[in-house]
Amino acid sequence: MNSIILMGIKHCGKSTQGKLLAKEFAVPFYDTDDIITEVTSLSPRELYASQGEREFMAAELEACRYLCKKLSEKKEWAVIATGGGICKNTEALSVLHAMGTFVFLQADEEIAAARIIREARVNADGGLENLPAYIAKKNPHSLDEVRTMFHDFYVERSKQYRSVADVCVVMQNAPKAVNLKRISDAVKKFTAS
Repeated sequence: MNSIILMGIKHCGKSTQGKLLAKEFAVPFYDTDDIITEVTSLSPRELYASQGEREFMAAELEACRYLCKKLSEKKEWAVIATGGGICKNTEALSVLHAMGTFVFLQADEEIAAARIIREARVNADGGLENLPAYIAKKNPHSLDEVRTMFHDFYVERSKQYRSVADVCVVMQNAPKAVNLKRISDAVKKFTAS
């Protein structure tokens, strides 16, 4: 079996479901964002904010190359969670796709938006912080603006993920085990065909 590469927007369950899936298949779990942090000593959010999208995408590509080499040397496969913007990084996608199956975890828009809103904080100046970079750079002034910006982003990103995914799994507002079974079944069905 080839590696299972999970993609989707922030809060769709890539890390949570990825760890459960890796346990089910008894293989390692990796998160490309963790590898970026390991290599650059910056979180993806810090790297993006301090060095910009171009440098972030270069670091993401290197993280994917590193992971591909590691798995190839060990002659093993894994479950891999990717950063939310991987669908825009064609070089990184090419490296990852050579290793396995792309699985798009499609989160419910309202649930994902609620999670982003829940993490947002009002700073001392009355501005919003702790928002995903794609929203923060638009400088929203209210949570309603955050929701509107997220909607537009969600629609566009969903199209991008679908265009590169081998398998699409709509995540349900259900216990983790229910979504795990849906992902596992979809992957097994795809790899069997």
